[in-house]
Amino acid sequence: MKREELIKKWLDHNLNTEEQIAFKQLDDYNELMKMDSALRDFKAPKFSSTQSYQEVKTKLKPRVSQPQQWLKPLLRIAAVLAIGFSIYYYTTSLDTTIDTEIAEQTTIALPDNSMVNLNANSTVTFNESHWNKTRAVELQGEAFFKVAKGKKFDVITADGIVSVLGTQFNVKQRQSYFEVTCYEGLVAVTYNNKTTKLKPGHSFKIIDGKLLATEKENAVQPQWLNGESSFTSVPLKYVIKELENQYNRTLTTENVDLSRLYTGSFTHNNLDLALKSVTIPLNLSYSISEESILLKRE
Repeated sequence: MKREELIKKWLDHNLNTEEQIAFKQLDDYNELMKMDSALRDFKAPKFSSTQSYQEVKTKLKPRVSQPQQWLKPLLRIAAVLAIGFSIYYYTTSLDTTIDTEIAEQTTIALPDNSMVNLNANSTVTFNESHWNKTRAVELQGEAFFKVAKGKKFDVITADGIVSVLGTQFNVKQRQSYFEVTCYEGLVAVTYNNKTTKLKPGHSFKIIDGKLLATEKENAVQPQWLNGESSFTSVPLKYVIKELENQYNRTLTTENVDLSRLYTGSFTHNNLDLALKSVTIPLNLSYSISEESILLKRE
């Protein structure tokens, strides 16, 4: 689809899931989203075409020799009213975007009472005006979903699309890390035009472009909802990034193999204990300064 057609359908809030992915790949996607954000809080003033016409009409002087002159000011008013109505329609149908900061989590109720638990440093976007037509959210980061039964529900990420009817599942998409875990119902994950269906306890994991095998889980929800991040055979660089997301600290390394796999977990409410949980199994040491944390080989 051409760029102009994608932008037009975006303005009309009429993109399907495949078109939304194509739209996000446009060169000027960031500029369009900045425009969207700038207009988000704009509210068009209330107007009455009848009242405006009456006010202008009292100031008009009829001219017998030029009977069409009275049309010009009314055409100007009509143009202004049309622009105002267009801006009002556009701004009242904008997407809703909710962000979490580092070390922050929040819970969101969607228009159909589906619930979203948003993990730290994450963003979810949805359109309330068109929800009855299309149940879809865009996700950057990590979130746990409890979806109300109804029409198909899509979670759109930069790496793939997760589709369900009514279920509970977790989606994590950060940089080159994409993981979906089903806790209830049935989840369909579309990645590189191939769809994989997940039953409860099963996961779909892509790290650095590679599909990884996963073991079945018996948990009913992800551990991060209980204040703990858990990993199974995950490269250390992603564990470090999650530490940064949960503690708002910058971690640096010295002579550390960041591709080394880590299996374990760390708490979100005790920095010293969290660092011990990661460094001790890998024979690493750490030192904490005011703004950063250094990890190095012992």
